[in-house]
Amino acid sequence: MNNAVADFNINSSLLAGYFALQVGKARLKYKVMPPAVSGSPEFERIFRAQQNCVEFYPIFLITLWMAGWYFHQVFATCLGLVYIYERYQYFWGYSEDANKRLTGFRLSLGILALLAVLGSLGIANSFLDEYLDLNIAKKLRRF
Repeated sequence: MNNAVADFNINSSLLAGYFALQVGKARLKYKVMPPAVSGSPEFERIFRAQQNCVEFYPIFLITLWMAGWYFHQVFATCLGLVYIYERYQYFWGYSEDANKRLTGFRLSLGILALLAVLGSLGIANSFLDEYLDLNIAKKLRRF
């Protein structure tokens, strides 16, 4: 079991809850009662930022676990921390102005891509080791 990755999942879910809390506060501030999701532009930006983070959360969890399980859990966790920080930057940037979201979005997307590549490399190495008795990671460590 990937303890570092598992512990990190708990912390990342707290951030998702924090974003949801910010939407609740914005609903009160801008007087947008549920189930409405439209109102002032300020509320809509906060709501859309939170929804986007929720939409990407399953992808993040899957790539984080795959990279942690098949590649290296500490490295995957460090990338996860960077991803969470960039998502935080994205959320608050989007809340202020739609154009301020781009840097955090692009960097978090890059981290997701890197986690996916690392997970894929780890899975490929496991496959080669299991079925062809060829462990590339061990051969690279010899150099």
